Amino acid sequence: MKNQSIPSPVLWRLSLYLRQLEHLATKGFEKTSSRKLAEALQTTDAQVRKDLAYFGQFGRPGVGYRVGELIGQLRHILRTDRLWKVILVGVGDLGRALLRHKSFRRNGFELIAAFDTSPELIGSSVAGVTVRPMRQLSDVVGKLEIKLAVVAVPPDVAQGVTDLLCRAGILGVLNFAPTSLHAPDGVTIRQVDLAAQLEQLSFHVGAAED
Repeated sequence: MKNQSIPSPVLWRLSLYLRQLEHLATKGFEKTSSRKLAEALQTTDAQVRKDLAYFGQFGRPGVGYRVGELIGQLRHILRTDRLWKVILVGVGDLGRALLRHKSFRRNGFELIAAFDTSPELIGSSVAGVTVRPMRQLSDVVGKLEIKLAVVAVPPDVAQGVTDLLCRAGILGVLNFAPTSLHAPDGVTIRQVDLAAQLEQLSFHVGAAED
């Protein structure tokens, strides 16, 4: 099945299923069921089975899913059964925190290069990654065949950075800048807006207090 025919919420839930399965594996569980996955993620067992059915037949009636086996299958579906090289643009407070985040590699991603325009940052090292000047971005992306990038720059320069990334050959952008980005066909952008998420929380909590 082509990626375009898979609803985005299904792909999002696959990642949640994978996180829960990995948690079960660390606890020593060898088997689980759609009901147990559903309970952990506050959905229904029918939804779990429907999501997995987009990609084939998993588990057996009366037996359930083998945790290790399903982890491998979901990683294959999400293409994280390989190590993806990722670059970061913007080495401010958030960028440095991302570079120090240790779980990326466990999940199939490695931040291997960082870029910034600040003379004070260029040449420094964060978590073993050297900060490079922006003029080297296209060469690094091309030579290392990098397809994924994280953008953690101020909103007024985020679109220009994204345009540069697209011209260099980047096909997927994770954007932490609080602004909407545009990209040509074939390039996928995912937005992480922390303030917006907090606003959603404040609405629900405030509504409950009213």
